[in-house]
Amino acid sequence: MSDGEATVRLDKILANLGYGSRADVKKWIAWGEVAIAGDDGSIRVLNDPGAKVKPSAVRFRREPLERTEGICALLHKPVGYVCSHDEDEGPRIYDLLPERWSRRNPQIVSIGRLDKDSSGLIVVTDNHPIVHRLTSPKHHVEKTYVVTLDDEPEPHTIESFASGMLMLEKEDKPCLPATLSLHGTNDDGTYTCEVVMTEGRFRQVRRMFGACGRTVLTLRRTHFGQWSLGDLPEGQWIDAPAIASREQK
Repeated sequence: MSDGEATVRLDKILANLGYGSRADVKKWIAWGEVAIAGDDGSIRVLNDPGAKVKPSAVRFRREPLERTEGICALLHKPVGYVCSHDEDEGPRIYDLLPERWSRRNPQIVSIGRLDKDSSGLIVVTDNHPIVHRLTSPKHHVEKTYVVTLDDEPEPHTIESFASGMLMLEKEDKPCLPATLSLHGTNDDGTYTCEVVMTEGRFRQVRRMFGACGRTVLTLRRTHFGQWSLGDLPEGQWIDAPAIASREQK
């Protein structure tokens, strides 16, 4: 059990971690499905839904509860998925995660949304300090994107990205400086490059290239702050506990 861990009502713990509604968990408690582990390794069944206990000590059907410390995961978002909780918008990134996570309170959210036509690294968490750390403009968290364009960028594009003066359509504030690295022409005539930036406006990378006369054909985010997509397969996720703890500092 964690030192200094707060005690919480038993039924609230189970409901907030997605194990069911308050009514559901009260039934399981009454049926003897819930127990608490003692420091000596003993297991004692609990029948009082209002008992104040430490979440890490609770056992449901003899198993420890999942992620009592919170969720922080890295997801490789495929093209065609939306970063929305609204089922009417199409396939959601949350459909790629464990179903129980969608019932947790606080609700899991994505940090660094990607549009439906883009892919790559998404951070998913229910930890509000992490959300603030990675979205607050004052922290200047870097994001890296590998982009395929319809053609080689115009010579002025690198300077335009870096200038801090590039304006987007229907905006009254210029983009912060971004770093554009040119990789080269592909066999099909398209062009690949890499962008490192600290902002995250709506479809910003696509709009920045559009302002410089080029169309983005594919966009994949490879890095978000200290996190890297690495070789994580498309549609798969992994825990990121070590990095999450550093990001909270």
